[in-house]
Amino acid sequence: MENENNDKRIAVLIDADNVSDKYIPFIFDEISNYGTPTYKRIYGDWTTTHNTAWKKVLLNYSIAPIQQYSYTKGKNATDSALIIDAMDILYSGNVDGFCIVSSDSDFTRLAARLREAGMFVIGMGEQKTPAPFIAACEKFKYLEVLASSTDDAQESQAEEKSGRKTSMASRFQVTRAIKSIVNDSSDDDGWAFLGAVGNLLNKRYPDFDSRNYGYPKLSQFVESLKQFDIDVRPTSNPHIRHAYIRLKSKKGK
Repeated sequence: MENENNDKRIAVLIDADNVSDKYIPFIFDEISNYGTPTYKRIYGDWTTTHNTAWKKVLLNYSIAPIQQYSYTKGKNATDSALIIDAMDILYSGNVDGFCIVSSDSDFTRLAARLREAGMFVIGMGEQKTPAPFIAACEKFKYLEVLASSTDDAQESQAEEKSGRKTSMASRFQVTRAIKSIVNDSSDDDGWAFLGAVGNLLNKRYPDFDSRNYGYPKLSQFVESLKQFDIDVRPTSNPHIRHAYIRLKSKKGK
């Protein structure tokens, strides 16, 4: 399972010149399966209109924009800034891995160097990403696939653009996240431990609390969604029981 070791401290470095802002929810949802993003930086020239769309999501995801002027036409100064920061972070000893978000092959050597240093390296980019960069990463995720990995992707994007005044995740967003977590962490029969699901859910939405939605316990909130089966199992302690959940089949079984 991809989230068996999900306590890694990960530096997330995003190349704004080569990635669209529309992928940002899926990027951080996927990262939560591997660990916690401790550095969140995005590189680009923020004085131009090219990156205007990115500016709208930086605050929502607490991403630090790193200004990099294009000193020479046709030269990508953003790449150099990202690479320098990555090496500084590496030598700080404060992270266990890196997530490099770009479709640019210029980061191939960086990914290889980070892996030589024993770092976990996950790359994310569009399907146009050159093969050498993909091969240099320990894992690589196509952004188009992440964005379409659930039937609810388009509805999720529409909801985020609807201008909701509250920053609290909607029931729809939380349901989509739970589905994704269960798919990634379930056993061969589709069951996932609810406690682990809750931990990963808090990584995606730090303010998540079932009480925000009117339910004192996570199990009660999940049951109210009507999309999951719940199995409460006894343990060796007669006073403790563990809950497991799985997606309901389309037939409702």
